[in-house]
Amino acid sequence: MSGQPQISAGRTCIDLLRHGETRAGSVYLGRTDAPLSEHGFRQMAEALLNAPCYHAVLSSPLVRCAAFAQDYAQRHGLPLHFDARFQEIDFGAWDGCSAAEIAAADAGALENFWRDPVAFTPPQAEPLLSFQARVLAAWQELPARYPGQHVLLVTHGGVMRIILCHLQQRPLTELLNLSVPHAALHQAIVAHEPKQTAQASA
Repeated sequence: MSGQPQISAGRTCIDLLRHGETRAGSVYLGRTDAPLSEHGFRQMAEALLNAPCYHAVLSSPLVRCAAFAQDYAQRHGLPLHFDARFQEIDFGAWDGCSAAEIAAADAGALENFWRDPVAFTPPQAEPLLSFQARVLAAWQELPARYPGQHVLLVTHGGVMRIILCHLQQRPLTELLNLSVPHAALHQAIVAHEPKQTAQASA
């Protein structure tokens, strides 16, 4: 790992790491608490091979994020904080189901969701605007909580897409067009003022 990054006091550097592959396979995972596979754990470790010396680790409390975050924080002697607002969106009746299973039940609903996830919420699922509100509320607290620090946030694909849309000023209707594969790593430099943000992918 490289040395401690030099960050101005008015900014916070946040590395966003998506969890790796899980034992559940290719299904819609929201509240479903599926653990990482061995391969998934390795994917995350490999993504951080050249990571800097972080000041702290934050994580979703779901096990596919929390298990790696806890291991990483312990091995590097870092404080660890869990925040449920960084959990994945709740897919409701689709949670834990594959795309094939959902399409077999209602192909039109799945097509509509991919076309416009804001307007077409899955049955009993968390609305996308509610998901956005909780994620960004947590996100916008980070610069004041970690001024001038470099933080690792271990979270989910949906959470990362919400944050990337926010930083890139993209509409939520483009959310599903963003590629965030397992163990994807993105970096954001965030000013204390929420409106003044800059983002760069790693």
